[in-house]
Amino acid sequence: MSQDELLALPTTISVDTAARAMGLGRTRAYQLARRGEFPCKVIRIGASYRVVTVDLRRLLGIEPS
Repeated sequence: MSQDELLALPTTISVDTAARAMGLGRTRAYQLARRGEFPCKVIRIGASYRVVTVDLRRLLGIEPS
C-alpha cells in the first residue's frame, strides 16, 4: 500500500486493510485484534473490528503534509 493510499483512507478501516498496510496476514491480524494486542487502536462494533487510521499512520511513520 502506497503512502498516498494510506493518506486517502477514511477515519477507521477494516482489520484486513490495516493488516495489508503492515504486511500482516489476515488470520494473524484478527488473532491480535481479538486478544487486544493489535499494534494500533481497534474499536469493536458488534461483531466487527475497526482500526483507527491515525494510529496506523503513526505506527508506519506516515503523517499528512
